[in-house]
Amino acid sequence: MSTQPSQPTPHKVVVIGGGYAGALAANRLRTRRDVDVTLVNPRPEFVERVRLHQLAAGTGEATADYGTLLGEGVRLVVDSATRIDTAARAVRLASGRALDYDHVVYAVGSTGAVPSSVPGAAAFAFDVAELESARRLRARLDELPADAPVTVVGGGLTGIETAAELAGRGRRVTLVCGGTLAPSVSAPGRRYVAGWLSRHGVAVLQADAVTEVRPDAVVLASGAARPSALTVWAAGFGVPGLAAASGLRTDELGRLLTDETLTSLDDDRVVAAGDAAAPSGRPLRMSCYAAGPLGAQAADTVLSRIAGTEPAVIRLAFSGACVSLGRRAAMRQLARKDDTAVNVYVGGRVSAAYKELTCRLGVWKIRREARRPGSLIWPKGGPRPEGPAASATR
Repeated sequence: MSTQPSQPTPHKVVVIGGGYAGALAANRLRTRRDVDVTLVNPRPEFVERVRLHQLAAGTGEATADYGTLLGEGVRLVVDSATRIDTAARAVRLASGRALDYDHVVYAVGSTGAVPSSVPGAAAFAFDVAELESARRLRARLDELPADAPVTVVGGGLTGIETAAELAGRGRRVTLVCGGTLAPSVSAPGRRYVAGWLSRHGVAVLQADAVTEVRPDAVVLASGAARPSALTVWAAGFGVPGLAAASGLRTDELGRLLTDETLTSLDDDRVVAAGDAAAPSGRPLRMSCYAAGPLGAQAADTVLSRIAGTEPAVIRLAFSGACVSLGRRAAMRQLARKDDTAVNVYVGGRVSAAYKELTCRLGVWKIRREARRPGSLIWPKGGPRPEGPAASATR
């Protein structure tokens, strides 16, 4: 009597987070046919976070259909993970469900960080870090007169892009830096950004900080109160607390501590990617640019562990950053492979076209990985230098 050969038991991988890193990792895991991939995400649609300032200002949209992004066989579960139960090897969900796993890719991304220490900030300030908050900001802008004063708090790239996008729509904008404008870019690039903002009517306050947010004003450290019909807080990022809630070690911001293969220091079945990963306590810059390679590396680490081979360490060479200045200009800052800025930048329309291209490529790479798992390649750097943890400069 003949018997049918038994089918191998699939390796269950749960990817937590469907952003740039998580979606790409889920697609790449399909390199092996015996891997069962489940992607857990709190929204039924993919969010292009690099376009959220456009959504808020009413100059563009920032979502895509997962049906066009995920490869065949990736199961999307619209839910929120509340705990990774490493003892039971199960991801607990807000709905009460539990997903068993053999491996987890931790790609929960980052969130806005409106400080509770600033009175009124949590109650009255908006942020552009997530889809829902960007939509609330857009709705509030639609209610305001065109000449209503708007304050953007934060002189990093997100604050600059938001202020510039609003100014391009004719809004009266004040950008409060609390320090150096665009601290992550070179002095020449900084001067270019400052010149563009000045020409387009954005008042930049570098020697002051917001100490209180009111419904119709902001109070500065100098004691002055400036009218503000709407205040946008773009002065930093945080990360979800899932790792810490699951008993896994994190850095001071809450990013999962991993080794250089992106494997958790506490459990080799948990691998991190994207903004919520802190390899060797020295996270890469929070960015779409880093998210794709980190997602691919996380998937490759899981596949190596399934195959019983040694995972590779992360190698990523940076080339710079680009900040959009409305729809018709941008500043492309060049950098060394270790992400330190050099005194070279490219401004104007050519950089605006470059920024648009990079935004489109972020989604295109996910779709290509769905069609051809394992196809993403990225520029490699040398061993990562020892030193303090990288800061979020987005």
